Amino acid sequence: MQPFQLPDFYMPYPARLNPNLERARAHTKEWAYEMDMIDVPQHGTVIWTEDDLDSHDYALLCAYTHPDASAEDLDVVTDWYVWVFYFDDHFVELYKRNPDVAGAKAYLDRLPLFMPVDGQITEEPTNPVEKGLADLWTRTVHTHSLDWRRRFADNTKHLLDESMWELLNISEGRLSNPIEYIEMRRKVGGAPWSANLVEHVTGMEVPARIASSRPMGVLRDTFADAVHLRNDLFSYEREVLDEGELSNGVLVLEKFLDIGTQEAAEAVNDLLTSRLHQFEHTAVTEVPPLLDEYAVDPAGRLAVLAYVKGLQDWQSGGHEWHARSSRYMNEGAVTANPVLGGPTGLGTSAVRSFIATAPQRLRSFSHVPFQQVPPLQWPDMLMPYPLTLNPHRHDALEHNVEWCREMGIYDDVPRIWTEAKVRGYDYALCSAGIDPDGTPEQINLSTDWLAWGTYGDDYYPYVFGRTSDLAAAKITTERLKQLMPLDGPAPIAPVNPLERGLADLWRRTTEVMHQEYREDFKRAVSVMIEAWLWELHNQHLNRIPDPVDYVEMRRRTYGSDLTKSLAKFGHGNTVPPEIYRTRTIQNLENTAADYGWMVNDLASYRKEIQYEGEVHNLVLVVQNFLDVGLDRAYQVVHDLQTARMRQFQHIVDIELPALFEEFDLDDGARKTLVKYAVELQDWMAAIVEWHLKTYRYGDAALEEHNRPDFVAPLSMRGPTGLGTASTRLVVNNR
Repeated sequence: MQPFQLPDFYMPYPARLNPNLERARAHTKEWAYEMDMIDVPQHGTVIWTEDDLDSHDYALLCAYTHPDASAEDLDVVTDWYVWVFYFDDHFVELYKRNPDVAGAKAYLDRLPLFMPVDGQITEEPTNPVEKGLADLWTRTVHTHSLDWRRRFADNTKHLLDESMWELLNISEGRLSNPIEYIEMRRKVGGAPWSANLVEHVTGMEVPARIASSRPMGVLRDTFADAVHLRNDLFSYEREVLDEGELSNGVLVLEKFLDIGTQEAAEAVNDLLTSRLHQFEHTAVTEVPPLLDEYAVDPAGRLAVLAYVKGLQDWQSGGHEWHARSSRYMNEGAVTANPVLGGPTGLGTSAVRSFIATAPQRLRSFSHVPFQQVPPLQWPDMLMPYPLTLNPHRHDALEHNVEWCREMGIYDDVPRIWTEAKVRGYDYALCSAGIDPDGTPEQINLSTDWLAWGTYGDDYYPYVFGRTSDLAAAKITTERLKQLMPLDGPAPIAPVNPLERGLADLWRRTTEVMHQEYREDFKRAVSVMIEAWLWELHNQHLNRIPDPVDYVEMRRRTYGSDLTKSLAKFGHGNTVPPEIYRTRTIQNLENTAADYGWMVNDLASYRKEIQYEGEVHNLVLVVQNFLDVGLDRAYQVVHDLQTARMRQFQHIVDIELPALFEEFDLDDGARKTLVKYAVELQDWMAAIVEWHLKTYRYGDAALEEHNRPDFVAPLSMRGPTGLGTASTRLVVNNR
């Protein structure tokens, strides 16, 4: 008996079957025999028999996921999938069932030798995985650009290496938290790798200059998340009950939310649906402006269109294969009919799918702004690190008050901040906790950065949200970027406090920076101000973001990249650049960032929801996604914040020392990274202290700073038309 009933899936695109299926089946079986994958024992264990290969039917998977591929391309792609599934089972049998961390590491370390981005393979393969990879790499990459090869090599390496993360979790008996799971599953699950093969089959590559942009990244990541969450639902029985696997989204939500398996499966399916909705939203609203912004030529636009269509084909085809393959739990997945039959025939399954998920989609756009929020009790936040305050904090506050005056913030029209607000906000307190040993000049500078970033975050919705003038906001964003020259003077002069503040901060911060650090720092500031545009766009649509997209963008709007960039500037060249790109360091940074902005979302919920009509708050996102009340959503966010702190502690205590040994880092690099971890600890402790003490979020401040005659921004005023004036009157007077 299945552990749960499969939910109703959102599948708006019909699956189609490639006519070259039988050829691919015959070819890939012959190829698997040639690579010694069938009936050849590995360390005494036969990984696959011919019956295993036939029943799994990877050719059917590829025929469904690539319905328009040529016969030759379908052969190549099918071999790739046979290889990757063989690798997965090979790794399970040799290194997971009886955990062998050292053996697994040695095994994985050899695989990059068989996928050179440039040049020939010189190493001799010693097992079927190496032999298959060498053969496929040679057959595939010669037709592609260097940029595509790099992306494909990176995604293949991620897919292989993150198997170690799964193994370590099994060895420790450790279950990941939901954010950690989504991020790591995205790599180990292989869907970004699959997206590269979509480009291979279409014969067209996404233009390199937009491949790393937010819209293309969202398409790739939403595709990946949906593929992996779907797989989690079908593979729960095999992975969790048979293999003892801990990396399954159903299990993660079951334990984190403390709910039953069926309810957890429904929640995973809701997240899958949300990710597909996000895919569609991005393809329709973000990709076309991106193509215009970069003046992508017709060939490039056709490549992007083919890529989007290829990802859609993969979603529908992958679902169909999961419903038919013997590898998975799929009882009733093919034959199940809806309770209410409704229309039948070509295209009607998509209609039924759309109708079934319409309530979830509509909830994202039906939020009523400026709702009353009851008093919320400040939660008992896990903070294991002590707070130490810099002795220069009071002088830094006086400096910041005067700096805001010099920038013209108090005299700006509209006047968003006053001197009283700046004193009450007290960004010097936060800065003093972040850098307890900093000089007066360093504390002054960081205090001004905190003030400017928050002022900008207030400025964008106040100035541009009221008029829904997204074009003016985009012009402002581009002007801000121009005020951060990499060399020489800025090409424009600042004309308002926001611009004057950035110009001054850029000069003071970068005057002793080398060119490479300036580039990184400019990129970090640009990420933050571009994220403000993303918030405006959602606000204009009155759209509550998808949960995963919100988490990833919230790091940007909160200035996490800016914080990291400034910290790394102080590290000098003691740490090799590739170390910062490791899973350990990226997770160290992201867990700290998430803890910090979750403090802010918990503290600012009433301010943002009742007084500002915001849709960007994780508590609201959780309310909408789980369809639960405020108290439950508030607790879920607090639990998630606690889980991220515990993950941060795990990284510092377990993963960071392991990283030192794995890469044989010298004493200088080790000391720098330990210091970096302490800096992040100071940062989190300071964030908590500041939110407890600042005048920005308390009830008294909210009443004082929000006049009774406040008129909501046009983009947030709710419904219009006959009879809606009374509705707006209630909303605007709260």
